[in-house]
Amino acid sequence: MTRDAAPYWIIPKALFNDGKLVTGWGVLVDQGEIKQVELESRIADQKKVFLDKILAPGYIDLQVNGGGDVLFNTDPTPDGICKIAKAHRQFGTVAILPTVITDAPDVLERAAQAILDLGPHPDVLGIHIEGPHISKTRRGTHNPNFIRSFDTTTLRLIERLRAADVFVKITLAPEKISIQDIRKLAEMEVLVSLGHTNATLEETQVALDAGASCFTHLFNAMPPIINRNPGVTVAALNSDAYAGLICDGHHVSDEVLKMALRAHRRNDRMFIVSDSMPTIGGQSSFELYGSKVNVINGKLINSDGNLAGAHITQARGVVRLIGALEQPLERALAMAIAIPADAVSRPDLKRINERKLEDCILLNETGEISYLSQELKDNDAGISAIGPE
Repeated sequence: MTRDAAPYWIIPKALFNDGKLVTGWGVLVDQGEIKQVELESRIADQKKVFLDKILAPGYIDLQVNGGGDVLFNTDPTPDGICKIAKAHRQFGTVAILPTVITDAPDVLERAAQAILDLGPHPDVLGIHIEGPHISKTRRGTHNPNFIRSFDTTTLRLIERLRAADVFVKITLAPEKISIQDIRKLAEMEVLVSLGHTNATLEETQVALDAGASCFTHLFNAMPPIINRNPGVTVAALNSDAYAGLICDGHHVSDEVLKMALRAHRRNDRMFIVSDSMPTIGGQSSFELYGSKVNVINGKLINSDGNLAGAHITQARGVVRLIGALEQPLERALAMAIAIPADAVSRPDLKRINERKLEDCILLNETGEISYLSQELKDNDAGISAIGPE
């Protein structure tokens, strides 16, 4: 069977669609695209391909610093963005937010221009600006020399991006921006995410009331929870805001993540991010701010011996959610597909209908991905999809 063959049905073991894991459903494929979702019992006697795997839309990652030996900060170009997206696609992530971290003002300007020059791209959701408007105390690996309060330069840059209908997520510390500016950003439909902050509970709640609606890598680059000084993390857990988690087993203890997943007032708000660097689909080291960062025992360690981003994919994050964190498969998939899709107002990305086969993944109950192209080839369908070139 080729791409030009007659339409046929794929009947998977289970289907993850629109945030739900269901059985007994099939999808109609025509010209390499899913055209219809239907109960198997209602499907007429047509060509069917039965797959003993779960079929789902591809993963979404809202915090991608790099991949394929490319760091967005050091190669803020359309070509660099495409190389990063391509590196993650081979691991089942089909939509990313390229993330530019704290750096010289011209780097942020060039990153924004690269997104504008790239134009609409199916794998690129917009841009994530992480810093420079963050706390020096909670800067993590961010260069302190470039940290500054929110200013008109960044505001004008975001206005340019939004005027071109580019989705923008910005991570900032509420103590580095006025409430009026948070309101402005929220009114522009910017996803204001609180992170790299030393904010108190009260400061965080004021920022949320002003329009902040997300938290960046919860627990990391935030003060610890203290019984009489609960801080930003408790404010996040008690809010209706979204919150990203790095689920690599290094940034946050698995036991703490289990607690957080039970504690958040909404089970449709917490999602995973990779916070990945150029080592995904690339070599085991790269340079950040002129210093070398190496993969050591699965961790990215900079010259100071500190964590510098993460060496994990969304696919691996899902496996860890199911195994190490004991989450149901449906919730794990929601945290890598449906919830981030909702966070960026892209409900189409959590649905299987009208998706190209190369934008879909197959996996088993433990979250391990297999390549749809190979599965179809084994069934004499021979249609290319996610997989190595």
